[in-house]
Amino acid sequence: MDHSEEEIIDEEINFEPEDELGTIGAAQAKIKNLREELKEAKAKRDEYLDGWQRAKADAVNSRKESLAAAERMGARAKHSIVEDIVPVLDSFDMATGSEAWAMVDENWRGGMEQIRNQLLGVLSRHGVERFGNVGDMVDHARHEVVQELDDVAGEPGEIVRVLRYGYQSKGYVIRPAQVIIKA
Repeated sequence: MDHSEEEIIDEEINFEPEDELGTIGAAQAKIKNLREELKEAKAKRDEYLDGWQRAKADAVNSRKESLAAAERMGARAKHSIVEDIVPVLDSFDMATGSEAWAMVDENWRGGMEQIRNQLLGVLSRHGVERFGNVGDMVDHARHEVVQELDDVAGEPGEIVRVLRYGYQSKGYVIRPAQVIIKA
């Protein structure tokens, strides 16, 4: 409370008659004590409010950090599972790319390809994409160039053969594709 409010209060309070309120000095002392108590109460209120606001901000930040940590842990677990499944898909790709694959019964081949496609579908539903296709341009952040060939058709930097597909999730490369490119 500033000085002008104190003066207004002093002017508005009528201390007469003395027999009801006691002496003017006693009333003024009581008002002074009440003002001091009010000042202390306001200081404590401000202190408690400040502490409560800090505690609330800390709780909000802690919750955000916990959610982010849980999300990172979930992503790591997903990438770990994908890293375990990818060699199985590599085996399918190696089998289907061999010369002996053409001699296998057509129905059996179709069944095996369907199993591979189901695995790829599961990964896709969980945000994992397979990449590395013939005709794409090399991206050194996503492709591991194993060999460069001069005597093949295409533009320099174009993928001419995929040795091993790459996999990514939300822009994070789980495993780069191994490719051969046109030099």
